[in-house]
Amino acid sequence: MTSSIALRAKAEVEAARLPALLARAEHLAGAVLLGAHGRRRAGVGDDFWQYRPAQIGDSRRRIDHRRSAMGDQEFVRESEWQIAQSVMLWVDQGASMRFTSDANLPQKADRARLLGLAVAILLQRAGERVGLTGTALPPRSGAIQIQRLAEMFCKDDTADYSPPEHRAMIPQARAVFISDFMGDIGAVTLALTKAADRGVRGVLCHVLDPSEEAFPFSGRTIFESVGGTLSHETLKASDLKSRYLARLAERKAELQRLCALTGWHYGLHHTDASAQAALLWLYGALDTRSGVTA
Repeated sequence: MTSSIALRAKAEVEAARLPALLARAEHLAGAVLLGAHGRRRAGVGDDFWQYRPAQIGDSRRRIDHRRSAMGDQEFVRESEWQIAQSVMLWVDQGASMRFTSDANLPQKADRARLLGLAVAILLQRAGERVGLTGTALPPRSGAIQIQRLAEMFCKDDTADYSPPEHRAMIPQARAVFISDFMGDIGAVTLALTKAADRGVRGVLCHVLDPSEEAFPFSGRTIFESVGGTLSHETLKASDLKSRYLARLAERKAELQRLCALTGWHYGLHHTDASAQAALLWLYGALDTRSGVTA
């Protein structure tokens, strides 16, 4: 009986978060102009996209004679790409993501879920299929899929660190991983390697609390994991700063190296920074033409 009551209470908490997350994600997505990704690229389709100067190798049949007659240069008429692309998301639900150093700052999990759902909304509006890595929620189109994603994002994992899901990667698809990447780097290496083997390219969005970059601790300090499984007490926290910052720098460098090897983009975001700026970068980095780096 007690377990059923606890389960219901947890379900009610998750249900209460859902409308707020959806509303904030819709608002954030609405502030970002469409156009950098999705259908706005040249390819096979019926809708006109743009004229471009003719190049060596273009078929004479592709020349638009009416537009070319307006000047001395020949132009080709390009159509919009209209084949929906699959984009798979992994948003870290581990306990470490529920950390915040200040009541006025969002938890890392809150920012990660907001960015994940907002980019899914933008992709869905652009005609793409979005879903989760793994088998729980395969990529689909439509507004109902956004509701399902929001429901999945509102579920917390009890483990301190959650490994990225690498199963069921769709060949030649795109992917987004959003996490603090504080857990086992081997799990990230495995996931990106598996993705690269299937031609999947994507984005790693590294979300950190500002205190995790500054390490503003001194004197007697007790460090505890959010999940409660790890604890360390020190009388001189400041003595740990240089070693901690060196380990953090190593982790960033390793993530960037993995991205360079597998053709992914790496971006760092702090929870005290603008969510809109992070979403703009994330959305742009998903464009295969962008060449965005961070």
